[in-house]
Amino acid sequence: MHFRNSWDVHVHARLAFAVTQSSATSTGSRGTLYLVATPIGNLEDITRRALRILKEVSAIACEDTRHTQKLLNFYGIQNRLVSYHEHNEAARAEELLRELERGASLALVSDAGTPVVSDPGHRLISLCAARGIHVVPIPGPAAALAALMASGLPAEKFLFVGFLPARQGERRRALTALANFPYTLIFFEAPHRIAATLADAAEILGLRPAVLAREITKLHEEFLRGSLADLERRLKTSAARGEITLVVGPPVEEPKLPSRHATLSGRVAELISGEHLDRKAALKQAAREFGLNRRDAYKKFLIEEAGPAKRR
Repeated sequence: MHFRNSWDVHVHARLAFAVTQSSATSTGSRGTLYLVATPIGNLEDITRRALRILKEVSAIACEDTRHTQKLLNFYGIQNRLVSYHEHNEAARAEELLRELERGASLALVSDAGTPVVSDPGHRLISLCAARGIHVVPIPGPAAALAALMASGLPAEKFLFVGFLPARQGERRRALTALANFPYTLIFFEAPHRIAATLADAAEILGLRPAVLAREITKLHEEFLRGSLADLERRLKTSAARGEITLVVGPPVEEPKLPSRHATLSGRVAELISGEHLDRKAALKQAAREFGLNRRDAYKKFLIEEAGPAKRR
């Protein structure tokens, strides 16, 4: 929407306020639940509307009251904070619902970014929807979208996955289910698991471009770019720290093998010398290119390495 002058902005703001008031009135004596996006790092990344809502509501439900209090202190806002996190969500959602039904207006925030996205909130919102309580989104920062738009990877179609399972077996099964998805994938990951996740992703998802976004909007913001295998190797020498978002692009067409490397063992040798992979990683990569499973690739590799003389 484009405004011609400051008067247009003023009129639009007054109309928006009137619509909000009308919506609240139409729900009778019931309150309104506002879903308020907050900064993901830089405290300046918050809308004036969000700040107004945080001032006006009866209370703010948040993951960590100490964390949200810092934001309120920065903007000189005083309000009641109520803890709402994954460990108390079941019971606290019912308590907040009762407040809303008595006419209170509440704001739901996460520690950073947009509420509900890989954070608590779904239970409370679904209860509000079922009871006819007005739910209003107040949009703003989102780490997944910030990483995607800075990644340089295709953004027309993408899938936000969130956090993968912590256990390796479950994580590998989840990645296998995504292996044939032809669009960009977005993951959240913890610093202590990102190296293992990249190793599994490089093996299962194959040759894909990727961007590891770290500490978005913060002082040490960083974007590491390369293939999944490249990023895995880089983290072996430099551990990642801070909040991490991993953006993985669509599959890249596997290069056709030169005729002089028409054998599996020849391709393994090429990957070792050209890509600086160790023998195990090179065999995995060559197996994918030849369409072989791990066991068959290993057998074929041993036969080719033995040569015609030893096979006799």
